[in-house]
Amino acid sequence: MVTKALILSIFIDIIAILVPILIFKLVLLIVSVLLFGFVIFFFRDPVRSLPEGITDKSVIAPADGKVMMIEELEENLYLNSKAKLIGIFLSPLNVHINRIPLSGKVDYLDYVKGDYIVAFDHKSSERNERTLIGINNDNFRILFKQIAGFVARRIVCTLKKGDIVRIGEKFGMIKFGSRMDVIIPFNSLIKVSVKQRVVAGETILAEVVL
Repeated sequence: MVTKALILSIFIDIIAILVPILIFKLVLLIVSVLLFGFVIFFFRDPVRSLPEGITDKSVIAPADGKVMMIEELEENLYLNSKAKLIGIFLSPLNVHINRIPLSGKVDYLDYVKGDYIVAFDHKSSERNERTLIGINNDNFRILFKQIAGFVARRIVCTLKKGDIVRIGEKFGMIKFGSRMDVIIPFNSLIKVSVKQRVVAGETILAEVVL
């Protein structure tokens, strides 16, 4: 994407050089700079460090954004039990690199085609395009979903079923405004609150009580 943006910016710059009218030349150059600057900003990948006090029962945020909901539900795809859901909304301004929330084995992975309703709509979790990832750390399991939003039209996930993953590792991204749902065992102590901003790889979402 960055390469494509650079090529497009260069193309716009060439047109700007060839245009004889000064005002059009300036407009094209400004568009070129803004386009490339936005793409660089969106695809930024800051260094992240795991939080202090993390344990093998800790579940950390897989995405930057704002906690939009915390609720109880019956999860019948992977956990097959009563569970808790933490929904995180990513705006277009958030870092969109996704990180592993729990060390363990990926033993559930599914991609579902769907709609593109706005990500902060509760129905987007079950209607939108999404990738579902289940991790088993031998003591408990969690399920998390990369959910495309109204603007986001591509989910990137590099994981494969059977992969052994470590907490905090990068595994993909959702482009341009989206949502991440994290479903954890019901007997979990939630460490965040609704409207709180969380940071992928650094914010502890919950501690699972065994």
